[in-house]
Amino acid sequence: MSKREVPIVVITGYLGSGKTTLMQNILKQESRKIALIVNDMGSINIDASILNKTGNKLVQVEMVEMQNGCICCTLRDEFMAEIERLAEDKSIEAIFVEASGISEPSSIAGAFVNYEEMTPDTRVYLKTVVSVVDVDRIYREFLHSLTEEEDTEDGDIINLVIDQIEFCNLMILNKTDLLTKEQLEEVKAGLRNLQQEAEMVSCVHGNVDLEVILNRPDFDFDEVEAYSAVQRALNNCENDDEKACVDEYGISSFVFEEKRPFNRDAFNKFVDDYPEALIRSKGYIWFSDDWKHIQLFEQAGRNASITELTEWVSAWPEEELRPIVEDFPDLKDDWDETYGDRCNQLVFIGKGYEKSEIVKYLNECIEV
Repeated sequence: MSKREVPIVVITGYLGSGKTTLMQNILKQESRKIALIVNDMGSINIDASILNKTGNKLVQVEMVEMQNGCICCTLRDEFMAEIERLAEDKSIEAIFVEASGISEPSSIAGAFVNYEEMTPDTRVYLKTVVSVVDVDRIYREFLHSLTEEEDTEDGDIINLVIDQIEFCNLMILNKTDLLTKEQLEEVKAGLRNLQQEAEMVSCVHGNVDLEVILNRPDFDFDEVEAYSAVQRALNNCENDDEKACVDEYGISSFVFEEKRPFNRDAFNKFVDDYPEALIRSKGYIWFSDDWKHIQLFEQAGRNASITELTEWVSAWPEEELRPIVEDFPDLKDDWDETYGDRCNQLVFIGKGYEKSEIVKYLNECIEV
């Protein structure tokens, strides 16, 4: 196995968080040869166009533009092919990846893990997953209700932002000049409720020293995955039927599980009246009027969304289901005679809530 000597840094963060500005500042500092992959969802890669105008250091940068898709899904194979091509260049000392604003960092990191396992002689390794956080947005849209004059965006946007925060080993808190010291401390405390291990670095206009990004322990997929509040709740509370689990930060969490379906109208009412003490919730659910589809429920602060996903295995035609069960008999371990693999499993995380009241409300949403 060859020495893995080319660090890869993945920079994530929602649209407008400051990823490109961060890259501009990094390129101005760097004197070694960098390969830069820029992923933009549009047909014209505006971010790459901006980066091309950055100073005189760009003679040392090889840039790969990836458009019309996301490297965590539709462009995943193309993305890994570019990584492999760049790794063959012995002069490249680091690869930076600016992901699109809607990328899921866990999928990108997973692609690297698979690549490293399948290519043991590769020179590259995943060093850091950075989440660039717009602290002003977190303060306004996650920690505090928007005023009536402001536009309220779909709840799935802030949930994506929180997903990016949960899966990283470095948080760069950008736009700190837009908040007071007290407001910034409130944001930091709120972020710690979601992500307790990743280092936080505060900045203005994405001005961060490159050494802060590169001089740190290597990224560990399993460790970072376990950082998130949702995963901690699943790991610690799945078998706790008596009380919520409480961690050292005073955050309590519990898991609600029920095979029977939710009544859609009743559950939507529950979402409308969502307890303010809940910081984060996530899980898979199903409704009595749709026995076919898995629904993903996510809540972050005052934003919540329900997204239709794939089909339950038990919803497949019998001729397709039979060979799958034969090949994967473990599927039958939690199989219900009436509901098959359908179930509701929700993780709730918060401070100062009454678990019994939430469970009572959820039970009232179950179709009987």
